[in-house]
Amino acid sequence: MYAASGVLTVHTERGTSIVPANRVAWTPAEFTHYHRAHGDTDMRIVFLTPSLAQLVQDRPAVFLASDLAREVLLALTGPRSYDDSASAYSRSARARLLRVLVDELRETGEQPLQLPEPRDDRLQAITRMLNETPADNATLAELGTAIGASTRTLSRLFRDELGMTFYEWRTQLRIYHALVLLAEGHDATHTAHACGWANPSSFIAAFTSIIGTTPGRYRTS
Repeated sequence: MYAASGVLTVHTERGTSIVPANRVAWTPAEFTHYHRAHGDTDMRIVFLTPSLAQLVQDRPAVFLASDLAREVLLALTGPRSYDDSASAYSRSARARLLRVLVDELRETGEQPLQLPEPRDDRLQAITRMLNETPADNATLAELGTAIGASTRTLSRLFRDELGMTFYEWRTQLRIYHALVLLAEGHDATHTAHACGWANPSSFIAAFTSIIGTTPGRYRTS
């Protein structure tokens, strides 16, 4: 699943994957999932044969979309796949393109933007609060006081259940909300403040380190 423009979120039992226009989401067969588009999204979906699917992860994953992978995805889902007036790819040509796509995903590797699903009630309460108000700058200690849990306990739960620190999780959450706002047409200054960054420069630095490009360039592209 690929968003040629806009942002996708893919939800599975393992959590929420954030898929901006420079990522590709992979969901194997038999994984229950649903997705949501944010902004003016051009969503492309490609299905793999079982023989090719077994070469990719056996679990949901998000990969970096290389320039070549992007062009292959656009080609496989372009007019030649649905327009009767355009000459369709032959079966062998399509198979070769799919193999190139799989090879590219394996070469670039996973580049996840992930919000894992917490099981503990205390973590669920915190993640729900911050998802509703991503600009909230409450510390983990302050959040713990609100729900009746110690900082030490919550730090352990974030590490053990979600595989990341509280700071890392909140940054991922804010980047997700930032991608949605950018897809809806908001500028970097509005997005920075709406997502809890003190100033646009700190937002730009965090966004660039995770997404690989500045918010301005991402919006333009």
